Amino acid sequence: MSGKLVSVDFEVFGIVQGVFFRKHTQKEAQDLSLKGYCRNTSRGTVQGTMEGEIDKINKMKNWLQKIGSPSSRIDKAEFKNEKEINAFSFNDFSVKK
Repeated sequence: MSGKLVSVDFEVFGIVQGVFFRKHTQKEAQDLSLKGYCRNTSRGTVQGTMEGEIDKINKMKNWLQKIGSPSSRIDKAEFKNEKEINAFSFNDFSVKK
């Protein structure tokens, strides 16, 4: 482990539904060895929770704010409830329906 483990909730606003945003989020999170989930909301956003080493969480935050899936348009990303954790509470990074 290179850094402390943290958990953070996120919500991404913009054109993030119907553009494979969740699938790309899952792949990016898996590439960074993060655990958690993402799902569409009834408000047209994508929200979820991610857990991992702080440096990898920061890379994922940047991806959620600035990159996203190829067809998405990100207006903003919000992060809240960031806290240090002792162990993962998820087995992998999943897409919830």
